[in-house]
Amino acid sequence: MRTGTFAPDGQPTQEQPFRKGNLACSHEWLEDVASLDEVLARLDALRAADPAHCYLSTLDDLDQCSYTCGHASQDERLYLEVPEGFDWEDPVQLTAWERDSLLHRAGQLRNPELMQSWEQVCGTLCTIGPDVDALLAANRAPEQLLDDVLYLQRVPVAAQDLAIAGLPNGYFSADWDMFQNHAVIRHLGQAHGYAFFGMGASWLGFARAQPPDAAMARQLAAELRQLYGKGREEVLEHGGWAQLAALLAQRRTLLLGYTESFAETLDLGEGD
Repeated sequence: MRTGTFAPDGQPTQEQPFRKGNLACSHEWLEDVASLDEVLARLDALRAADPAHCYLSTLDDLDQCSYTCGHASQDERLYLEVPEGFDWEDPVQLTAWERDSLLHRAGQLRNPELMQSWEQVCGTLCTIGPDVDALLAANRAPEQLLDDVLYLQRVPVAAQDLAIAGLPNGYFSADWDMFQNHAVIRHLGQAHGYAFFGMGASWLGFARAQPPDAAMARQLAAELRQLYGKGREEVLEHGGWAQLAALLAQRRTLLLGYTESFAETLDLGEGD
């Protein structure tokens, strides 16, 4: 695995060849990642060395993630108006506004008038049977989701669930938006002990200290069945939910799609 740190201005150099794009909190980049465990270990090391910040990795399709992140942050519930006379060419002003915008988004996530519950999110994503197959495939081999380059975000918030404020996403109307994603993040943390660690263009990543026991894995799979299948008989009756429960009892990670047709982000062969 190769890694490097972004310069404060985020401009590419010979040593740091990548642009931050719309991901202003980007702190490090990772390349040639062999396993998801490598990513989790690096995130753990960063948190241990810098407990004042939360850390979050990108996952799938970095370019699309950056593109939709820029648009998702324009949501009127999240957007912080630019001050009068703002100079976009002044790096000091730009850095200050980006930080204020992030903290504004984090505050909005805790706004009781905007917060959503897990129950409200259940059934809101249009899913079909292949999406269950995709959940199985992604959780069986999560490395297939990872882009060639990952950006690790350094987010100045006090709680890991709020780290999504540094990587807002869910832009298209048929996707879960930032508030719906935050409801999923909160529930999985509070009810099942999964910490939010990653976000891509179509997938969310979670990890526990240890795999759940068999009973908890079955309960989680039952809740995910309702999350994705409420009101959709094809999804509710899919045979993959029992397989997912058995799989989750063997792993400490959990990968969930949050966009319409997220199964299309995986190359699902016959039998998946």
